[in-house]
Amino acid sequence: MAVQLDDAADKAAPRTGKGDAPPGRPGGRRGAGSSGTPSAPAGRTASAPARRTPYLLLLPALLATAVFLGWPMVRNLLLSFQNLNMKELIQHLTDWRGTGNYQEILGSEQFWRVTSRTVVFTAVNVVLIMVLGVLIGLLLARLGTLMRLVLSAALVLAWAMPVIAATTVFQWLFDSRYGVVNWVLDRLGRHSMAHYDWVGSQLSTFFVITVLIVWQSLPFVALNLYAATTTIPKELYEAARMDGAGTWKVFTSVTFPFLKPFFLATTFLEIIWVFKAFPQIFAINQGGPDRLTETLPIYAFTEGVGNLHFGMGAAISLLTIVVLLAMTAYYLRLTFKQEQQEENGL
Repeated sequence: MAVQLDDAADKAAPRTGKGDAPPGRPGGRRGAGSSGTPSAPAGRTASAPARRTPYLLLLPALLATAVFLGWPMVRNLLLSFQNLNMKELIQHLTDWRGTGNYQEILGSEQFWRVTSRTVVFTAVNVVLIMVLGVLIGLLLARLGTLMRLVLSAALVLAWAMPVIAATTVFQWLFDSRYGVVNWVLDRLGRHSMAHYDWVGSQLSTFFVITVLIVWQSLPFVALNLYAATTTIPKELYEAARMDGAGTWKVFTSVTFPFLKPFFLATTFLEIIWVFKAFPQIFAINQGGPDRLTETLPIYAFTEGVGNLHFGMGAAISLLTIVVLLAMTAYYLRLTFKQEQQEENGL
């Protein structure tokens, strides 16, 4: 089967290079004209204005990033080294603590509990999002035109709904007295769920938040996966089917190898999106009950704004950014490793 797949891939991809140059371009050394006029010397460099053009085009975006992202980050960094409470804020005092905020946070059991909770919460959500998103994306590739259009429209509508609006809808769905979920469960014979308080315990609150976040994230993964599957040559699927491969074998030998960069990039984006999720968790129960559903963004907000320890909240937010930067570094390492393997032909 591997030989057939390689042959099909060779036929599907047009060959370019020195040995397969089109007529009139032997070895790729002549221009496009039929007279065979030599092309420009390879050693000629671009003029100075041409070299500066890309940087000039990037300049507005870089300035906007520096103003709206860089300066607040600098201010937040300075704030994290201060003891800024309501007293200092009213009296316009600057009380420098040095690394005192970081030492207090890193020595706190609450911080490490929230960090581990955030990691577990992120992992569970990302796994559900990727598995269900891939299944829906593969379903889109197999549906007919009409059903694909209907399902795509439903996914786009779910994706377009504002976060707070969607959170409000889920609050009503899981309301203990008038929620549709409790009413349906009661009708199905689960009478103990008639007035069940979904935000009264840690696990049930996380369940509601997870359903909400997964529902909001599925359209991005499913639609992107479907778009990526359209780039796979059909000859590879035909060769795999002729070799007797089943659905799972076709996915592992054809679909997944071609879409591996997509899976890597999408998983990384979902990790960041879920890790820094704030409005869904805060709007559902503000990190409750008893702060048992706090993640790092909620923890930073509660300590900084809720308890008026602004320096402490700034330090927690910067530690959250450090964790995300570590994830980014790991992702870039995987990306570079994959590019090196492709260059080496592995």
